Amino acid sequence: MSRRLPPLNPLRAFEATARHGSLTKAAGELNVTHGAISHQIRALEATLKVKLLERSGSRLKLTPQGAELLPAVTGAFESIASATARMTRPTSSGKLTVSCVPALLSLWLVPRIGGFTAQYPGISLSLNASNDPRDIHAPDVDVCMLYGDGSWTDCWLKKWSTLELFPVVSPTLINNRPIRSVRDLSDHILLHADDGREWHTWLAAADALDVKPVQQHRMSGASLTTEAAVHGHGLALGDSVTASGMLAKGQLVTPFNLSVPAVDAFYIVCRNEVKSAPIAQVFIDWLFAEREELPARTEQAVTGQISIRKRRGQKAAAAG
Repeated sequence: MSRRLPPLNPLRAFEATARHGSLTKAAGELNVTHGAISHQIRALEATLKVKLLERSGSRLKLTPQGAELLPAVTGAFESIASATARMTRPTSSGKLTVSCVPALLSLWLVPRIGGFTAQYPGISLSLNASNDPRDIHAPDVDVCMLYGDGSWTDCWLKKWSTLELFPVVSPTLINNRPIRSVRDLSDHILLHADDGREWHTWLAAADALDVKPVQQHRMSGASLTTEAAVHGHGLALGDSVTASGMLAKGQLVTPFNLSVPAVDAFYIVCRNEVKSAPIAQVFIDWLFAEREELPARTEQAVTGQISIRKRRGQKAAAAG
């Protein structure tokens, strides 16, 4: 069956101009003149017999017809680029760039890299610490491990793990300054990886919102608060995934038996066309295989000696 498609160069000119909102910037990206871009877009509009772009002040904006065409054109170019890359990137070798939540990267993924390399010695990983959803569509990122609500669009995603949040503390600190009840938190420092909502949720579940810690420190992420807790600088909120290794090694302990579920979760996310790349599929499959082993290692995570009856209806607003 024959398909009548517009010429490639006018489509490239249209896509670049729509993305930049500027003929000049599109000309710079495609290394042609301003006039050439304008000519190509006029030619495309003549072929399709519709207006695709119109000027709004100093910028160009899409007409309704242009807005309908752009996603298909962008997707087609991305698919062509991805298919070309896959031709030179077989399953068992190549480079894969992964963007990962900082705490999950340093506390869970990095300790397991040796196992991945032993299984797939031909795959070189480039790991970036980030929880920025914009990485999903970044051309230099292949797979993302994000923490959020899973509402990202125009991509492939799958929930990787939910989280339970609970206090963790250095055994040295708790030996020097015992915690016999939740009221003893008033003698300790609380370490925050957010604006305080996580600890507020846990304290509410423990019916201890009136407890005032001796001091509170705020840090930019759970990897920092967890490390600070290991060094004995206070109590952090650990989670059932990233804290599992330190609990198993005895670097951290859980003084209470109470945990609260986080609202958000960890997701594996990538562009739709990347999901079909063999090297990406290998890594994604490995991540889920490793995740399957977590319950056996973390089911005893929240085994603190101090029993607290949880107030009903408590759920954490966010996780670090």
